[in-house]
Amino acid sequence: MDDAWQPSCSLKLLRLRAQVLRDIRCFFAERAVLEVETPLLCHGIGTDPQLDFFTTAYCLQPLQQALFLQTSPEFAMKRLLAAGSGSIYQICKAFRNGESGRFHNPEFTLLEWYRVGYDLPQLMDEIDELLALLFAGSGLDSTQRISYQAVFQHHTGLDPLLFSYQEYCAYAFNNHIPDAIGLCGHDQVLWLDFIFSHNVQPHLGANALCMVYGYPACQSSLARLNEHNPKVAERVELFINGIELGNGFYELTDAIEQDRRFNGEISIRQQRQLPLSIKDNRLIAALSAGLPDCSGIAIGLDRLLMLLSGSAAINDVLAFPVDRA
Repeated sequence: MDDAWQPSCSLKLLRLRAQVLRDIRCFFAERAVLEVETPLLCHGIGTDPQLDFFTTAYCLQPLQQALFLQTSPEFAMKRLLAAGSGSIYQICKAFRNGESGRFHNPEFTLLEWYRVGYDLPQLMDEIDELLALLFAGSGLDSTQRISYQAVFQHHTGLDPLLFSYQEYCAYAFNNHIPDAIGLCGHDQVLWLDFIFSHNVQPHLGANALCMVYGYPACQSSLARLNEHNPKVAERVELFINGIELGNGFYELTDAIEQDRRFNGEISIRQQRQLPLSIKDNRLIAALSAGLPDCSGIAIGLDRLLMLLSGSAAINDVLAFPVDRA
């Protein structure tokens, strides 16, 4: 324990982090995108069954109520958008329970921004511009853009929009991932996540930014559906050298549909006996009042710093990861 008080990253990397934050702020200032702050401790929390969260007890005598550390500032930022903020961004901490490892720390730093009037291709253009700035001089190749359906079929031979339990089981046996059968059962979302993370993602973004867009609708509860194909959602994810960096949407603005999706995810959480999730009714109210057409994305800055610095693990770019906090 003699040296446990010391930071796990070097002073050089602390300075790199500071430079990246300055560059991001300059990038958005030049585009008149407003920097905001929103609470990280809220009464509601996301309902995504794939995410676990931290709950804390708020004691206000004589009552005690549960509050939640946010897995993303998304809901509060959308409330600002509905209130007329215009395009906004935020750099903040976010929290996800049970996530620790080479690419995960339960407390991490997010850059999240929303562009009013942007569709998904316009947002992807701006993502490309920002990352070109941050990775200037690093020798990255030209940005790649490919649909989820195309890249999934290319690497697996399976069509992610036409789920067949028998075909997916056969694929699992033939590709040495038989554990998927027991873990995923008949759940299409679990199958897609498992196969994508094991057999597709490692091939994405070799020395380049790769944007994968057009995810199956079942994987995107906060994104609007493609107007030409309701099986596809307007979602994009970012990868460099097989590492996921960000997740963005052409945002759903329909309050009734969003509420329906939240209720569906809460039912799935109950079926899987996951911790109770409290739906954010203030977000639903904001959507009912009118969320402007917009696209937004969250990018993990710790992973981005890993790539910029050539670090092997997230702990190498954090001052005090969870085992030293």
